[in-house]
Amino acid sequence: MSNRQVPLTGSTLIVGPSQAGKTRLTARALDAWIDRNGAAGVAVLEFAPEVERDGTLLGGRLDRFTTIPDDAWHGILDAHAPRTVGESEAEAAALAADNAARAARLLDAAPDDPAAVFVNDATIPLQAEVITPHRLVAYCEQAPCAILNAYEGESLGTDDPVSRRERLALATLRKRVNETISLPSATRG
Repeated sequence: MSNRQVPLTGSTLIVGPSQAGKTRLTARALDAWIDRNGAAGVAVLEFAPEVERDGTLLGGRLDRFTTIPDDAWHGILDAHAPRTVGESEAEAAALAADNAARAARLLDAAPDDPAAVFVNDATIPLQAEVITPHRLVAYCEQAPCAILNAYEGESLGTDDPVSRRERLALATLRKRVNETISLPSATRG
C-alpha cells in the first residue's frame, strides 16, 4: 500500500490498476479528514462493484478499510461490473446504463454544500451516457476537499463502448482535479 499522503484541500484523483491500493488510500484520507474536521458535512459516494476473481475480491467499498461515521452521508450503489459480467458488448452497455441511472439518483440525494466528498470508483457511473463527468466534478467542486479514485489499467485499453466511455470520463476527471496520484500495481486494496 502506498504511504503517500493525500491532500485534504482541493481535489485529488487516485488512479491505478486493480489491487493497487486506491480504496485503502481513499479510506485513509477519509479517516484523516474526519480526525481533523469531524464527519459533519462529509459525503461518501460508493460506486465500486465487488467482484471476486480467482478467490480474490477486486474492488469493494470503503467500509472494508474504515468505518463510515453515522454523521457522514453515505450513498451506496450496488454496482454491476459491466466489463466483467457482461457476456456481450450490448449486455455490458446495459449494465453500465443501469449503474449510471441508479448513481444519478444517488447524486440527486447527496447533500448540498458538502464539506468534503469521497468518491470510490468514480468512473463506474460514467461508463454510460446518463451522467457526464462534468456533473460528478461539479458536485465535488462544491466541497473544499474532494478525493476520488478510479481504475486505470489494461481493461480500459479495449475498444468496447463501456471502455471508450470510461477512458473519456477518466481523461475529463484528470483535467478537472488539482492533483492526480498514480499508484503502481501489486498491492492490495
